[in-house]
Amino acid sequence: MTRRVAILGSTGSIGRQALQVIAAHPDRFSVTALAANANIELLATQANSWRPRVVSVGNVSLAAELKSALTYSPERITHGQGGLVEAATQSGADAVLAATDGTIALRAVVASIELGMHLALANKELLVSAGRLICDLARARGACIVPVDSEHSALFQCLAGERSSDVASVVLTASGGPFWKSTIEQMERATPEEALQHPNWSMGAKNTLDSATLMNKGLEIIEASRLFDLAPDRIAAVVHRQSIVHGFVLFTDGNVKAQLAAPDMRLPIGYALAYPQRLPHGFVETATRSAIGLGHDASILSFEPIDEGRFPAVRLAYNALSAGGTYPAALSAANEEAGRAFLQRKIKFTEICPIIERALEAHCNGADGLEEIEAADRWSRAFARDAIGATMQS
Repeated sequence: MTRRVAILGSTGSIGRQALQVIAAHPDRFSVTALAANANIELLATQANSWRPRVVSVGNVSLAAELKSALTYSPERITHGQGGLVEAATQSGADAVLAATDGTIALRAVVASIELGMHLALANKELLVSAGRLICDLARARGACIVPVDSEHSALFQCLAGERSSDVASVVLTASGGPFWKSTIEQMERATPEEALQHPNWSMGAKNTLDSATLMNKGLEIIEASRLFDLAPDRIAAVVHRQSIVHGFVLFTDGNVKAQLAAPDMRLPIGYALAYPQRLPHGFVETATRSAIGLGHDASILSFEPIDEGRFPAVRLAYNALSAGGTYPAALSAANEEAGRAFLQRKIKFTEICPIIERALEAHCNGADGLEEIEAADRWSRAFARDAIGATMQS
């Protein structure tokens, strides 16, 4: 049966690669909705090619601009958070790929889970900010959440068929980013262009910068706790420069499972979209065989501990996870604002984490309900913007 997919964040890196996967398997997938924020030119190109029933943009003025760029008439052109909800739940989709940044798609994801839909979740911020809410609701409604992050896809695959009581701990791997060998002094002088030169992966600016600070690994630790119901002390992370091993599961009997693949996001995207089946990914099979050394010189796999002195982001994430409540939401929002300020050359690379830490220290915890999470997100963004302004003046 063809799986009907709504893509929230279709013009981003994950959305674009998802359309590549879908295009390679027209007998397995169709596209019923496309949603983006402000990249009208690309969204119009995608929509004119795929002709989905619903197309959604960031606001009403962009919706008018999009309408004039379309060569067909979709059933609906929607906008804003409500537009994302319509794209997810009123386009005839039976699966949603959530690949937006931030928490803009939170209500759309909650609405799709309420309907018991298949959810391919690529949005770190949603699981970090509202992971407990989302995962508890999915269990109650019988909705299937399959993670798209390569590390959580790896753990998901390693845990398939296993009993949770047999899991001792899980290990996420990190590439280390472009500054793994840099001194603090060198990182103080780092430019946005240098931060966005990821050694292994092709990702959007936000995720690439988070890889440079290692906040992506901090966020993924929180995600793993929510997705797999693990306490913080049962989740670890190591630096693996080759980005071939994406995750380990250590079992109580001493055995270890690991998932290996080429560093190509189309693999976890395809796995999440097609689950519980697998796709014949001919365009990455050769790359994976080469990456793990089949038919070639054996690959060298190395692992190193994270240097929290130079990369404090992981410590901040563990602190937020342990504090619980709305602290993870505050962490995620402050990170997004501080990262954007660095990319806009308003602050130094080494000033990102101190601003996040100040937000966490000032935050007043709340229950992790939907309204409280959204309020914490707004508060933390405002605090971070004030802190950025003060840093720029000092």
